[in-house]
Amino acid sequence: MADFFILNIHNDMKIFHILLAVLALADAGLSAATEAGIEPIDISGFRDSSNHWRNIRNDGYFIQATSKDQPHYDKKQVREIAANILLFQRANGGWPKDYDMCAVLTRDQAEKVAATRNKTDTSFDNHGTHPQIAYLAKVYEATREDAYRKACERGIDFILSAQYKNGGIPQRYPGKNAIGVLVTLNDGVMGGVLGVYRDAARGQDGFSWLDNKRREKCRAAFDKGVACLLAMQNRNKQGVLQGWGQQYNQNTLKPALGRPFEHPCNAPGETCDVLDILMRIEKPSPEIVAAVKSAVAWLDKVKLTGIRVEKVAAEENVSNRKTSKTDTIVVQDPSATEPLWGRMYELETDRVLYSDRSGAIKYSLAEIDRERRSGSNWFVTGPHKIIERAYPAWMEKNNIK
Repeated sequence: MADFFILNIHNDMKIFHILLAVLALADAGLSAATEAGIEPIDISGFRDSSNHWRNIRNDGYFIQATSKDQPHYDKKQVREIAANILLFQRANGGWPKDYDMCAVLTRDQAEKVAATRNKTDTSFDNHGTHPQIAYLAKVYEATREDAYRKACERGIDFILSAQYKNGGIPQRYPGKNAIGVLVTLNDGVMGGVLGVYRDAARGQDGFSWLDNKRREKCRAAFDKGVACLLAMQNRNKQGVLQGWGQQYNQNTLKPALGRPFEHPCNAPGETCDVLDILMRIEKPSPEIVAAVKSAVAWLDKVKLTGIRVEKVAAEENVSNRKTSKTDTIVVQDPSATEPLWGRMYELETDRVLYSDRSGAIKYSLAEIDRERRSGSNWFVTGPHKIIERAYPAWMEKNNIK
């Protein structure tokens, strides 16, 4: 085991000892005491991947959770979480998707993770890789220990190398299938990576220590990414700018099919992610202003009122991914106070789309199979905050009429 670490972690003895500490904790079945002087660091960026690892059946995982309730570290346990992040980092600088960075690993799990270090299964899907980079930046800022700096720099170099010349970010890098190479907005892919570019370029949110060369590269990458977002904004046949979809062809930057139930569309959730990026830009250009105003107008136009969504008890349903004892239904309710937005809207018609693994398009949630009906979030609420609060504040801040 020691030979593996020595050969594949660039002879960095600091990282070597940190990883041995992970295995020692695994043997003990507990975590070390929180070190005084290191403030807790937000771990919400790992929530999506953790949920997949703990709750979705996937025989392809190289380690399986011992149970849904496998112990996990508290956010105060910064060194333990950071050690996990170093352990999971691939030799190419990225991270595999759908593992819990906060899990208290067994020794067997830790050894299996270490043995996969040279795999190229790195991905941005399900909020992958960019949260690890952001976390390591904060750990290094707090500790000034080179193991964290080097791992963070390798992560930054990885996301810089992943960007297409047109500014887009693929779902996976290196891309290995038709979906993996698409420019991807859903599951936090492009928004998350651009957020790291932005923070690194500005030297903010943990990146105050970053060298100028990488800052400049991140600034250029961010600018290219924003140009790509503007190019991808959907227009109707009349040329009116609308929102953004979930995936785009990496060459044409036109909306593309992702998984069978992810159709070319306007997607309010992803539109909000893009708006969050654009509205944080200081002194926005006329093109950015037009994009934001058009997207917010489209979101306001397609909001759904007079309905609510409920999870209801149902007979047990077993699929190859999970077992569910609930179903999701849409209830007509004129008294519902907050608007909702569908996950996907049909291009040109603005009709809400639903779909399942068959790929068939439906216009009612009840028409798709239960595995997808209860397995995806078909409605979002995020646009309400954009329309009511973030957008007016952005308009006022930038003196936009």
